[in-house]
Amino acid sequence: MFITELSVNGFKNLKGISIKPHEKINIFCGRNAQGKTNLIEAIWLCSGARSFRSTKDRRMIGDDEQVMNIGLRFKNSFREQEIAFAMAKPNIKEKNVTLNGVKLKAPSKLFGGLNCVIFTPEDLELSKGSPDNRRQFIDLSVAQIKNSYSAVTYKYEALIERRNLLLKNINYGKAGKDELEMWDVQLAQMGAFISLHRYNYTKKLSAYAQMLYEEISGGSEKLDISYYSTVYDSEMLDKATEYTGELKDRYFEVLKNNISDDLRAGFTQKGVHRDDLICKINGRPVREDASQGQHRSAALIMKLSQAYILNDEIDDFPVILLDDVLSELDPSRQRFVISKIHDMQVFITCCDMNIPFDESSHGKIFNIEKGQIIKRQTE
Repeated sequence: MFITELSVNGFKNLKGISIKPHEKINIFCGRNAQGKTNLIEAIWLCSGARSFRSTKDRRMIGDDEQVMNIGLRFKNSFREQEIAFAMAKPNIKEKNVTLNGVKLKAPSKLFGGLNCVIFTPEDLELSKGSPDNRRQFIDLSVAQIKNSYSAVTYKYEALIERRNLLLKNINYGKAGKDELEMWDVQLAQMGAFISLHRYNYTKKLSAYAQMLYEEISGGSEKLDISYYSTVYDSEMLDKATEYTGELKDRYFEVLKNNISDDLRAGFTQKGVHRDDLICKINGRPVREDASQGQHRSAALIMKLSQAYILNDEIDDFPVILLDDVLSELDPSRQRFVISKIHDMQVFITCCDMNIPFDESSHGKIFNIEKGQIIKRQTE
């Protein structure tokens, strides 16, 4: 899979961008705050995912602009497709998104078309940061290969908020405990669905991670990744073939049995919204015991594994977006990353050209200044 054309105008500070990217390497070079990451974000939005920078709608259109437009053409193994993404003031909530000329109800409907894997400096904290980040990582990863998954996770999040509000109202005497059952029946079904898909994905993730981490560590260390569920033990998830029946019943039972504790806490303490990925190196928890180098290696391996699993599932490598991440790595890890993505189309942002590509590498270099591409160079 690769992007053949990209145009951006009015998205944040970007103006008059119109390029034909190289099928392999594309480097966007420039000083800070010139628009390099904005360009990566524009590509990412065309994948149907939420902004990796949590950009609010009102900030997507440049301060001195009334309209923003993103246009993108890409090829996969079967055909070439075209995406258009537009917004205009003052009705910024009304996004005009089309795929091959057909208007979509929401940008999320683009999901599953243009598949991307993004690396940012924040991702280097994936193995030791908040469990929220790891849950977001695995949910995005699963959604890329299971079309219905993201809709279920969004609905689950909304229901958990409602259940937590109901718990507070029960404590205030404004509602009764019996009202919880209606929400718990729905949460049990969706929670079982999410748990099973996360668990099965984690098994694939761990298999790739072990192989890649052995290589990056020179065979001296072993990385294991497992799924920690607050509802199920791994044996129950391992033997499950469907989320209905026993898995759903168990989830409902846990919610019901934990009502008293939830009321004291004022929120739902068990469920997929509290689960985590557990990374261990040579049997020791990465989050507590790993060095900074080990954390970075583990995070890189998780993201690389995401790309390889995508290729396995859709028989096509995703587009790789490296947003100023190579500058955060030492030379050996830079070389390792580059060696593992050489068969994929890559978009890289950087402030300088100290990137370890070998002489056989081919691609394009784009210099960005004040939101505009001022020079193109082909290697």
